[in-house]
Amino acid sequence: MDCRIELIFVPVTDVDRARDFYADQVGFNLDHDIRVDENIRFVQLTPVGSACSIAFGDGMGSGLAPGQQDSIQVVVASAQAARDELIAKGVEATELDVQPWGTFTSFADPDGNRWHVQELPVR
Repeated sequence: MDCRIELIFVPVTDVDRARDFYADQVGFNLDHDIRVDENIRFVQLTPVGSACSIAFGDGMGSGLAPGQQDSIQVVVASAQAARDELIAKGVEATELDVQPWGTFTSFADPDGNRWHVQELPVR
C-alpha cells in the first residue's frame, strides 16, 4: 500500500492572523480560503516545494487546542538560510542546533504551534 501524507491540521485561534502569518511571513502558498457555510471556513496552505499542506479554519476540530501542535518537521537544503529568511520576514527562529542527524532551527506561529526545520547531514 502506497501512502502519502498530504494534509495536516494546525489548531489556531484566529484564522485570518494564522493565514497571514503562514502566507505573508513564512512564505507558504495560499491554496484555499473558502467559506463553506456560516459555520465552516477552510484555509489550506502549502510550504514551497512540499507535497503536504496544512489546514485550519472555523468549524473544524483537530483534536488539539491552539498552540499544542509541536510535531511538524520540514526538511530544507540549509537550516541557516531558512533561519535567515524567517528572521528577515519577522519570524522569531531559534539559534541553530547542530546534531549528528542534522542541523535544526524552529519557529512558532502566533498561537505557539511549533515547527521544526531540519537540514539533513551529508550522507
